[in-house]
Amino acid sequence: MRQFSRFFFCRAAITVVMLASVPPLFAAVAVELPKPDRGGVTSAMSGPYDYGVMGPPATPAIVAAADHAVTKPMAKGPVEPTWDSLQKNYSTPSWFNDAKFGIFMHWGVYSVAAHGPSAAEWYEKHMYAGDRAWHEQNFGPIDKFGYKDLIPLFTAAKWDPDAWALLFKKSGAKFVVPTAEHHDNFANWDSDVTPFNAKKMGPKRDLIGDLAAAVRKQGLKFGVSNHGMENFTFVNPANDLNTQLKDEKADLYDPAWAVFYNVADRGDAAMTRFLTDWVNRNLELIDKYQPDILWFDNGVNLRVLDPLKLHVAAYYYNRAKEWGKEVSISTKFNAYAPSNDDTKQIGAILDFEKSGAPRGPQAIRPGPWLVDDPIGSTWGYSTNMTVASAGTVLGKLIDTVSKGGNYLLNISPMADGTIPQAQQTTLLGIGAWLDVNGEAIYGTRAWTKNIETTGPGRGALSYHFTTKGGALYAISSAWPGAQAVITSLAKDAVPAQDKIKVELLGHDGALEYTQDAAGLKITLPADRPPGGANYFTLKISGLDLHSSPPPATAKQ
Repeated sequence: MRQFSRFFFCRAAITVVMLASVPPLFAAVAVELPKPDRGGVTSAMSGPYDYGVMGPPATPAIVAAADHAVTKPMAKGPVEPTWDSLQKNYSTPSWFNDAKFGIFMHWGVYSVAAHGPSAAEWYEKHMYAGDRAWHEQNFGPIDKFGYKDLIPLFTAAKWDPDAWALLFKKSGAKFVVPTAEHHDNFANWDSDVTPFNAKKMGPKRDLIGDLAAAVRKQGLKFGVSNHGMENFTFVNPANDLNTQLKDEKADLYDPAWAVFYNVADRGDAAMTRFLTDWVNRNLELIDKYQPDILWFDNGVNLRVLDPLKLHVAAYYYNRAKEWGKEVSISTKFNAYAPSNDDTKQIGAILDFEKSGAPRGPQAIRPGPWLVDDPIGSTWGYSTNMTVASAGTVLGKLIDTVSKGGNYLLNISPMADGTIPQAQQTTLLGIGAWLDVNGEAIYGTRAWTKNIETTGPGRGALSYHFTTKGGALYAISSAWPGAQAVITSLAKDAVPAQDKIKVELLGHDGALEYTQDAAGLKITLPADRPPGGANYFTLKISGLDLHSSPPPATAKQ
């Protein structure tokens, strides 16, 4: 009997209870809905981050059979499906290093229910368990109205991809990564691989194709996210409901929908088919839409899945060479780090879910990385979600960029294809600030320290630092008043290399300053520059930026 780990999921944390053995007393209880094992990821590898795994509990034999069943020939090119070849032929796209800000989104069938705060984009998982009563109150009995019956209600009837793309452009984003497929196994593109797709059902449109065209028309990069690997073990209905649906051959056990839900059959043959399908869907996305980024969620973290991940990566990077494009995979944790050390990624950009402690980097981190972070209290749209202000989001963007990363802001569109006004207001507010201060964000790199904080408590004034072209940018968390004092730029710590020039972005003319042992002291104008948010940027030229400033005074 295969040993499994039982997982209890939430977006914020994952608690694992290991079932080392099953006592004879419980031997009669069938294990119909297996949970994934950790596939070589141990607690010792977790470090400060959460290495939760959501992929299918495959074996090497199952993975080999699934890989063998892929019939599309490997794309011609120098990249072979091995770690050595991937390391030899991959480089981070230069556009990514400079982009700094992108738009992510969770938009799909789950947007119909719009139920939060715990469900939202995980609605399919919760409706068959703890949120069953809510579902039946709003949609009827599950055996008569299951998750599949939400698909016709996912209409995108008011969707205007050109309006979306223009909004993203105005927000200051440089790349856009919509959900091609979430854990529910529904494809948001015109697919020949699966019949469960947005062109044939629901919206009756190629959501990915239409948005790709609109976004690229605005001069932005376009990627796709695929969360589909999680589907095989995603739905785990309550025992009584599972028995009822199985006896009635309804919904989860309806033969016509069996390969959509992947609940009725989780045997080895079904798992093999599922994994082959996962590869084929990715190859289709690559060929149809030439994504600039191909983003994967936690399900691909398992080491046992490496041959499939390498297959997709080799195909993708060979095709990109044919297109003459710089592209990249982006994944979490150790998915593309075969050593299980997430600082040693091969052929991928590391992604962190949510900014700041405990999940995101708390100091400058080398290597390409990004943070995906929600604009509101849920990832998918929910009727009671709260939405962060532009100022709140900008604080996270500035912090992430000062540490060397890119910031990917998730938005939550409604099922009819509209982006709620509160989210639009936040996006436009971010764009207004970047119109004035974008020079301190786009194309920058981390300095030797990312932050200086003056004074105790949450109200303390801080400066986040970035660099570009010999200039240092100091972005203040509030208006400093008549004088800004940056202690990290004391004369002995960071001496002048040339004549120092200090500017305030959005204000004409150079500012007066003095530099002594206490720091760089800058006289500020009476009028604050435009931008609409409580962050202000000082541009300082002429310093020896290779000097070593004193350690940061704030916890990073």
